[in-house]
Amino acid sequence: MAEYFSMFGQYLPLLLGGLRLTILIAIFGIIIAVVLGVVVCIMQLCHIGILNKIATLYITIIRGMPLMILALFLYFGVIKNALPLVASASLILGLNASAYLAEIFRGGIQAIDEGQIEAARSLGLSSAKTMRLVVFPQAIKIMIPSLMNQFITSLKDTAILSAISVNELTMTSKTIIARNFKAFEVYSYAAIMYIILITVLTIISKKVEKKLAYDRR
Repeated sequence: MAEYFSMFGQYLPLLLGGLRLTILIAIFGIIIAVVLGVVVCIMQLCHIGILNKIATLYITIIRGMPLMILALFLYFGVIKNALPLVASASLILGLNASAYLAEIFRGGIQAIDEGQIEAARSLGLSSAKTMRLVVFPQAIKIMIPSLMNQFITSLKDTAILSAISVNELTMTSKTIIARNFKAFEVYSYAAIMYIILITVLTIISKKVEKKLAYDRR
């Protein structure tokens, strides 16, 4: 047991470096996902048939493809050396999450009562102002818990990006294991770090969800 904790202290700086990169990629990835998700959501909700079909096809393809296959296809087949590795990883993660966020955005917007939209339009508000002043402020409260859950999912999905050699926490663990052949110990360290981080984020998410539920009441 002493050796276990001694080894943990020895490799902790390297593992923390991998964890920092994991969090960074997840943050940039979710920012990209939000932007793309909003665009795809607007395409779904607009009344232009071709845009609806493109949005539906995009969501179907991205959601139907495992993240590892998407990462390998995009990085080695499309991106190649056009972007730095971390930027590529963030983009891939963002593309994957955007399909799910587009559905979250669509569901949040469609959850708003049509009567409120009609009332806003009857008062002379344009479609854009109705969305900005009436729909979005209410929809965002509905969407925030799902957005936080998607961020947690994307954070865990960064482990899959070790397939393209991104030096996040999982890849860092593999590198250490290649040196000392202590797979059980090193992977347990990584697992503990993931569990602590995800648990903290889950607690925050639940508190935010309770606060929003209270505000709606």
